Amino acid sequence: MTPTDLAHAARAASRRVQSLPSHSRQAALHAMAAALSERRQEILDANALDMVEAEKQVATGRMSSALAARLKLTPEKLDVLAEGLGALAEQEEPLGRVLRRSFLADGLELMQETVALGVVLVIFESRPDVLPQLAGLALRSGNGLLLKGGREAIHSNRILHEVLVSAIEPDLPGGLFGLVETREEVGTLLSLDGCIDLVVPRGSGEMVRSIQAGTRIPVLGHADGICHVYVDKEASREKAEAIVVDAKTDYPSACNAMETLLLHEEYAAAQDLLQALEGAGVRLFGGPRAAQRYGLDPAASLSHEYGDLAVCVEIVDGVDEAIEHIHTHGSGHTECVVTESEGTATRFLSGVDSACVFHNASTRFADGFRFGLGAEVGISTARIHARGPVGVDGLLTTRWRLTGQGDTVGPFSRGERQFFHSRS
Repeated sequence: MTPTDLAHAARAASRRVQSLPSHSRQAALHAMAAALSERRQEILDANALDMVEAEKQVATGRMSSALAARLKLTPEKLDVLAEGLGALAEQEEPLGRVLRRSFLADGLELMQETVALGVVLVIFESRPDVLPQLAGLALRSGNGLLLKGGREAIHSNRILHEVLVSAIEPDLPGGLFGLVETREEVGTLLSLDGCIDLVVPRGSGEMVRSIQAGTRIPVLGHADGICHVYVDKEASREKAEAIVVDAKTDYPSACNAMETLLLHEEYAAAQDLLQALEGAGVRLFGGPRAAQRYGLDPAASLSHEYGDLAVCVEIVDGVDEAIEHIHTHGSGHTECVVTESEGTATRFLSGVDSACVFHNASTRFADGFRFGLGAEVGISTARIHARGPVGVDGLLTTRWRLTGQGDTVGPFSRGERQFFHSRS
């Protein structure tokens, strides 16, 4: 099938799936979860082919070891994916949820209800484990899904797609999930603004910006993950060390990893905190003030996403300067304040304009699974209908449903009938 054919098939499948009762979509999700378990060895064998090629790429310096690590599937990962699909099945029914109900006049009832967006295109790199998560979210929300994974995971993506499509057929249309493999196909899809309703890029900032510049379709995502942790002068030493080290080292290449550490100029345990980071293998770079005070190598930029065991450190006079620094140099992703002062915490949480703002908690919690969303399509810093980790609700829009009794507008225009817009 051509990319255009795939898009039209996904649209038709979405409309059919939206009309099905909730239990039909739930059953399909459970079938997908079972298929991941039953066909585990096939999936692992295909993934092994990708890993062999990845190891060659690492050996020749054409792929980082971190990228190769993200490719690997394990029995444990497949178990978690199956568990996530089951959790999605048990979530509250997302479609047809009434958000607003009113009577415009006697006999005229108006409802605003949730519906699927329609067709979503997701372009992702490296991680084949996101494919079942995306398929599960699309199915639960009644959306058609078009997928483009990286060439480095081609065998893994093919088998996962085949397993999931086989699991839902013949009860549901297999065209609900479409898979494309070339950049040329993606270029065609990005031109189909009349058929595709949302693009979600998951990859490098360069890739995201390229997609944003090359399509008229709304784009949901983030180009950079420049996350900050501000350690206030009233921070607990133990909490600060645990949070900062976790935020940087738990998964350094993740978009929710800390990239900049802001220290209050009067924080007493600053030197110990920096030593804890260095002890965890983190290389420290300094902003103008921190480089001078602590003898750090100057940071090339205060707006840099390292994606590795490296971090920028800077000193600020207080919470207001920390907020200003974040707004000037951040990407609107996830920010944290570590403090025992409720006033400072409130000022930070209300003053920082980012998708996620935390108090005394690692930035690594910014994740759909950890938020209890079951899975995530991605993390959005776009100022559209969804920000932060995007789960099922981020794949919904609304429509209006009006029920009358043969009503017409004429009597209202002539003043014979009156609107009273009563909310119920």
